[in-house]
Amino acid sequence: MDRKFGAEVVTRKGKVYIFDDVGCLVTFLQTDEVKKENIAHCLITDFATPGVLVDASTAFYLQADAVSSPMASNLAAFARRSDLDTFDNIWHGNILTWEEVITQPGHP
Repeated sequence: MDRKFGAEVVTRKGKVYIFDDVGCLVTFLQTDEVKKENIAHCLITDFATPGVLVDASTAFYLQADAVSSPMASNLAAFARRSDLDTFDNIWHGNILTWEEVITQPGHP
């Protein structure tokens, strides 16, 4: 697993589901295997700080072809907007919120 792209869902009972990138996490959420009310946390790896997990709902997302995530969602997540802006100046991608990532068709 690439340490820049991991994601996790943690249930209220403490079960942890681990994913290679945000796209896999979103696909899992769409299956409704774990009901929304049973999810304690959705966590995303901060691209700028590999291995550090942040709350998915407060992260900033950048989708660009240059991202090259493991499962081809081409999404990078950032804990800080300033880090996203630094990479967007290089990649020129689409900036997304968590709500856009999980609800818009074609995302991830």
